[in-house]
Amino acid sequence: MTAARALRRILDGLYLLGGIIASLFLIAILTIIVLQMLARWTGQVFPGATDYAGYCMAAASFFAFAYALNHGAHIRVSIVLNAMGRARRWGETFCFAVGTVIATYFAWYAVKGTYISWRWNEISQGLDKTPIWIPQLSMSIGAILLAIAFWDHLVQLIFRGTHGIKAELVEQSSAE
Repeated sequence: MTAARALRRILDGLYLLGGIIASLFLIAILTIIVLQMLARWTGQVFPGATDYAGYCMAAASFFAFAYALNHGAHIRVSIVLNAMGRARRWGETFCFAVGTVIATYFAWYAVKGTYISWRWNEISQGLDKTPIWIPQLSMSIGAILLAIAFWDHLVQLIFRGTHGIKAELVEQSSAE
């Protein structure tokens, strides 16, 4: 196996792992909601349930970003790119370059914000009193994954001429 193939498998596995983790956080949201309902029915209190569900929603969103990008689930400017004809590759390169810069910038500041929250020992203002860096950590990891995915697709586009995004549903429905 060549190094390029090994790297491709690692990156695709990383994006898949992000998608799996996102789905586990969605299951955690369901579990929290059911536990909160049971607590209400039995007259008990589940302090911080809303906060925990919010943390899980943020984690699910951020972990899913790279997986969604890799599978063509993000909104793209396909109509404009299709109208560009022969200049499409330049348009895609420009779009991926801008997306890569923004994703990298966001990942940098997500990590920086998480570090600052850890350093200052910030606590959530909800009933849960969770150290805020813990839920922010999932945002940072997800933002890093997204930045890696953008860099991956930008490099593929520059050197191979194609970005590697597999837009399964959009491409199939428009072809039929």
